[in-house]
Amino acid sequence: MKRGKKYLESLKLVDRTKLYDPVEALELAQKTSKAKFDETVEVHVKLGVDSRHADQQVRGAVVLPHGTGKTVRVLVFAKGDKAKEAEQAGAEYVGAEDLVAKIQNENWLDFDVVVATPDMMGVVGRLGKILGPKGLMPNPKAGTVTMDIARAVSEIKAGKIEYRLDKTNIIHCPIGKVSFGTEKLLENFRTLLEAIIRAKPAAAKGQYLKSVVISCTMGPGIKVNPLKVTE
Repeated sequence: MKRGKKYLESLKLVDRTKLYDPVEALELAQKTSKAKFDETVEVHVKLGVDSRHADQQVRGAVVLPHGTGKTVRVLVFAKGDKAKEAEQAGAEYVGAEDLVAKIQNENWLDFDVVVATPDMMGVVGRLGKILGPKGLMPNPKAGTVTMDIARAVSEIKAGKIEYRLDKTNIIHCPIGKVSFGTEKLLENFRTLLEAIIRAKPAAAKGQYLKSVVISCTMGPGIKVNPLKVTE
């Protein structure tokens, strides 16, 4: 893979053989940010589990203390009073069968998170093949299937993110923008890692945190010492 000049400059700052402390890694990630926009700082965590087994799934949601720095567009499937709750809480889109039709017929996907009341899941289920592959399907474990719609929308707007394993047993999550500074990024980082550690399946054997890597949107990966992630 051919890399750009800025990426190669950033790469020179990183010792690929070293496992950095979280603070060092976050400071370095900010130094490697060379883009003209405010890059997102991302965390990639490889776990010692096998996502093919149901009892080794790792999935959940956590509210980052300082949010992600991104404006999140929320779509809510609800009716009656719950629809009004969603609107009052700040959801961008609220509806029921009308939104299902819009997504199915127009391939409309101008939203980032989908929340639904339990009674609407029969309707939302029709969108499984569209929302599922994009990770947008509401899920009780992520807190996106709930009767407490106002709280769900408020938490998402405040910086709630979902973490889940991909097929290679890695979790990828944003923890903020470069402009946040080290202190806020560190708090978000610790909050996420503590949540992932708490979610360790009983069936997981051996080393749980295999590797932890921090990077900016356009920057190289910086390896973090897994033994120091919550310090």
